[in-house]
Amino acid sequence: MIDNLYEMIGGRRTVQAAVEIFYRKVLEDEALRPFFDSTDMAHLRSGQSMFVSMLLGGKVVYTGKEVATAHAQARARGLTPEHFDAFLRHFREALVEAGVKPENVEGVMRLLEAKRDAVLKG
Repeated sequence: MIDNLYEMIGGRRTVQAAVEIFYRKVLEDEALRPFFDSTDMAHLRSGQSMFVSMLLGGKVVYTGKEVATAHAQARARGLTPEHFDAFLRHFREALVEAGVKPENVEGVMRLLEAKRDAVLKG
């Protein structure tokens, strides 16, 4: 029986596809693109895939920074709740494009929303 969102949405392949789609959308968003001006995007995509996989219950070890620490620079550059909302909107769209079922999209979004304070307040 599948008991975690990671397996329910299709595991590694789906997470990686969603992360790729997500960052394409983010970099096309004029309000969000400046947060990534000096970012190694390949490294970021890899870390984000690990983080999302772990968050969804996958047997993946996330070795990146703690969420609040990872977003400290963005907060210093003016990250707002509206930016976070845009990130969530893009991630939702990416999940849908990657073929995730609506009920599973909602489960993923709840887990991401739960990180709001860590991202915005540190």
